Amino acid sequence: MPTQALVVWDPTFTRYDFGSGHPMSPVRLDLTARLCDAFGLFDLAGVRRHDPAVPDDAVLTTVHDPGYVAAIRDLSGHPQDADGGWGIGTEDDPAFPSMHDASARICAGTRDICEAVWSREAEHGVNFCGGLHHAMPAKASGFCIYNDIGVGIQWLLDNGAERVAYVDVDVHHGDGVERIFWDDPRVMTISIHETGRALFPGTGFATDIGGPHATGETVNVSLPPGTGDAGWMRAFHATVGPLLRAFRPQVLVSQHGCDTHAHDPLAHLALSIDAQVAAAEELHRLAHSLCDGRWVALGGGGYEVVDVVPRAWTHLTAIAAHQPIPLTTQVPQEWREHVQRVTGRPGPLRMGDRPVDAGPLWWRSWDLGYDPDDAIDRAVMGTRQAVFPLHGLDVYFD
Repeated sequence: MPTQALVVWDPTFTRYDFGSGHPMSPVRLDLTARLCDAFGLFDLAGVRRHDPAVPDDAVLTTVHDPGYVAAIRDLSGHPQDADGGWGIGTEDDPAFPSMHDASARICAGTRDICEAVWSREAEHGVNFCGGLHHAMPAKASGFCIYNDIGVGIQWLLDNGAERVAYVDVDVHHGDGVERIFWDDPRVMTISIHETGRALFPGTGFATDIGGPHATGETVNVSLPPGTGDAGWMRAFHATVGPLLRAFRPQVLVSQHGCDTHAHDPLAHLALSIDAQVAAAEELHRLAHSLCDGRWVALGGGGYEVVDVVPRAWTHLTAIAAHQPIPLTTQVPQEWREHVQRVTGRPGPLRMGDRPVDAGPLWWRSWDLGYDPDDAIDRAVMGTRQAVFPLHGLDVYFD
């Protein structure tokens, strides 16, 4: 019987550490794993943890320049020499001693779960340490050294996959993955993010639709600052489902950066944990309905490291394990006590944000009409006009 969910985790993944004061604190990974453990997810019969070794360079150079990989290895031994070349030594991406090994193991984890899902060793794969979507073939960017997503998708393509869909719900545009597969018709990339006019990396607009051999396979939904649950979910459902059904992927790879949350310090969207969970649940359903269950779910951004990241990615792991956690569930007290000791903060009380009696999360279906005076609707319409006709879809209704 195949594993239900193969989950990449070992405490040594916290060695991906840019240093004190950096927004991407490794404590977010430790607290996520501890919360998963507190809910007993790692002990479920259908869940298996995976601790990958440092891979050979041949794994990394499927998407990265060999000179770049050599430079990362060298700077890992001499971090004091980093001067901004190759994108290393900047405020976003300072060098650190274990940089090559820590980054390469994240790539190995994503590659391994892609292999397990493709070979049917596992139905779903989770790597909440991964999702490093900004790394370019020859440059670090946005807290990302190596692009584990690109490595994983490229492995799938090299081993027989003909159509891979990638959906990125991080608040930042998934520019590195888009760049790698810009002109590859076998990969559809969909990124739903805060507009680049307001947020790093300043890219990802509706008219960016792919290269000459893959026109329409790149999809960008660029949302205005302040977008909340209802507007974001309206945009998500108005684009992702119709496009995936038209593309008919064999595997779904999704990146679940949770920096769309209202409390994230680095961005300007206003989602709740509840909406983030709803998006993960819908992607899980789409994987089952379109990809015969083949789903690889990854982490990504998320800088509210106590109240948001651990809950969001524990939910993601639980969904992949087919043991979803109700949003009304109390957070285990032993986990909250650990958080208090480590961070000096009490941690959240419940696994959701919205009031217990709030009722179902609601959004207005696109089928109910388009409002040209609404900034979110204009963003969605821009995307639909740019790519829907290329997939035989109607711009207004499906």
